[in-house]
Amino acid sequence: MTAFSYQLQATQNNARAGLLQTPHGPVHTPVFMPVGTHSAVRTLTWPQVSDTGAEIVLSNSYHLYLRPGHELVEKAGGLHHWMNWHKPILTDSGGFQVFSLAKHRDITPEGVYFKDVVDGKKHFMGPKESMRIQNALGADIIMAFDECPPGAVDYDYAKKSLEMTHRWLEICFAHHARQDQALFPIVQGSVYEDLRVKSVDFVSQFDAVGFAIGGVSVGETKMQMNQVVSFTAPLMPANKPRYLMGVGTPEDLLEGIRHGIDMFDCVMPTRVARHGSYFTPTGKKIIRNAEHKEAFSPLVDDCACYTCQNHTRAYLRHIFRMGETTAATLLSIHNIYTLVQLAKDARAHIIAGTFEDFYQQRMALMGLTPSLLSAP
Repeated sequence: MTAFSYQLQATQNNARAGLLQTPHGPVHTPVFMPVGTHSAVRTLTWPQVSDTGAEIVLSNSYHLYLRPGHELVEKAGGLHHWMNWHKPILTDSGGFQVFSLAKHRDITPEGVYFKDVVDGKKHFMGPKESMRIQNALGADIIMAFDECPPGAVDYDYAKKSLEMTHRWLEICFAHHARQDQALFPIVQGSVYEDLRVKSVDFVSQFDAVGFAIGGVSVGETKMQMNQVVSFTAPLMPANKPRYLMGVGTPEDLLEGIRHGIDMFDCVMPTRVARHGSYFTPTGKKIIRNAEHKEAFSPLVDDCACYTCQNHTRAYLRHIFRMGETTAATLLSIHNIYTLVQLAKDARAHIIAGTFEDFYQQRMALMGLTPSLLSAP
């Protein structure tokens, strides 16, 4: 894997700043990765995504396997050519989507039989199949196929699930066929600390470019999630990037970075934008509210995103109320930019040695109590 390298450049307590080199360019960490589930970020063009400052994006191998099919994407030259995005890409394994199907899937030791909820067709996916799909898609970073148990699962189930995930990880590495793709193992174990320790110990045996924490934000409380992350992240290899899967509110980024997380992704910024919400330093606001009717100022003063540089809240409120899809585009640009920039600001403060003050100030602005976990 000579195309990949990671350099840890600065730390402050558990918070880290680093540089991940990939075949399609560098990724400065901490980093937020916008999600293009079906190989497109909802309502945005790829130049618009790039203009937010995004250095890496995520696509979903489960959805691309079903439609349009990984074979077609491979014929197009892989995801980078298919999407015309020539910066780094990460694909998740499909495990979370398969296991979220609940009544439409059957878990076996070999993998999962599941039904496509769109057309009712039956499919099978296991670690071998996930590797074959992701190798064909051609992302820079691919994820191991794992079981992602719900947050309320009992200890016995979590233990058996973890053992199966570890068996599948061995199969993933045995069938991963491309040196220009980095395979990230995933640490599981639900909310149980001894299982998280066991999982970190197991996955750390593999010569991987980076590692992920999975099984969070799946029904457990916010406090439980923060406890899992603050406990697990420092146990993971210090010389490799750490990816917290599926987490991406501003407060989650701040908490995760403080605990030692380097990479984040979430559909949150575009999803809430389509419903008329946008991020501000003091919390999430709703553009359709009457307070914005005569607000001839940007969503956030001093924000450098395209939306704030070119449009007022009054205008955005009007086009949202009229059902114009442009409103979702403009709010999505702002929300993605906000999270990308928050990670970049955190990185700058880690390098400067002022991250703890930055963390405290940003949490206070949102009216949130700073976490007592992993306090300096």
